[in-house]
Amino acid sequence: MASADVWLPFPPDEMGALPESFDYVHWDGEGEFPADPENCVFYVVPYMKGQSVAVRPLARMTNVRVVQTLTAGVDHMEPALPQLPRGALLCNARGVHEASTAELALTLALASLRDIPGFVRAQDAGEWRQGFRPALADRTVLIVGHGAIGSAIEERLVPFEPEAVHRVARTARTAPRGPVHTLADLPRLLPEADVVFLVTPLTDATRGLVDADFLARMKDGALLVNVARGAVVDTDALLAELESGRLRAALDVTDPEPLPSGHPLWRAPGVLITPHVGGPSSAFAPRARRLLRDQLRRFAAGEPPGNVVAVAGEEDRAGGGTGGGAGGGTGGGRSI
Repeated sequence: MASADVWLPFPPDEMGALPESFDYVHWDGEGEFPADPENCVFYVVPYMKGQSVAVRPLARMTNVRVVQTLTAGVDHMEPALPQLPRGALLCNARGVHEASTAELALTLALASLRDIPGFVRAQDAGEWRQGFRPALADRTVLIVGHGAIGSAIEERLVPFEPEAVHRVARTARTAPRGPVHTLADLPRLLPEADVVFLVTPLTDATRGLVDADFLARMKDGALLVNVARGAVVDTDALLAELESGRLRAALDVTDPEPLPSGHPLWRAPGVLITPHVGGPSSAFAPRARRLLRDQLRRFAAGEPPGNVVAVAGEEDRAGGGTGGGAGGGTGGGRSI
């Protein structure tokens, strides 16, 4: 190789102190490649540029050792793993998005429960519409996907004084605030929940997890909040429940995504939609740069990087997800 290159989506002079072992080039997914992909040893995937852009240089990156996403979920990158040299590591952005995504998850829940969209429409019409609305206080909450983001959501729930918080993840364990149940416990837990947060990664096991049966087990009037992946939810099944008025939903992700103009989900009663903005906030850039500096320091020192979610050429690899089993971007690669 002529050089050992690191591809960054930020200009190198905006990154702060970086190891001197590498040549740093800037590529944010736009235009031609900034250097020969064959010389890249550490590739940081451009953020929010879609799957086709993210994987475009990989077939030519024959010497890459680390592929670092700036998303919590890596479902958009996993199909490209066979293109990578055996042993190359795929790392996610655990530590970057927890606060921002948890903040949005609580915002969506509170806005939907307290009918903030209805008040905004009333304000636009110059109308004073009082009335009682649900609160988070004294309600039962279920978090499906209790990893880093799921834990961050729970910590922010506590001051709102819910009656109970139940947790579900791939494996049972004990978290600081209580037991974590498995997906097998959902039939028992769903009927108790007033608010269900979806924070699970998109994997073969979770695609379509929220189907007609899942939704039917939710109690009348319950709220579904999805900050995970759109394809975790069966859109047709959700539409049926929304149109009946039995359930409500607050969605930062949809299937399909972006949601086309004219899609019935836009007009469904009881739904609040944001355009996948859990991660893009003022918290993103400083936390992303901090993660990259740490990962590159480890890589330059010959230490294993953090946040490894898959190894090219290994059959038994962990699926991506928000916070290692909890969370949130959609198929198509636009992730939080």
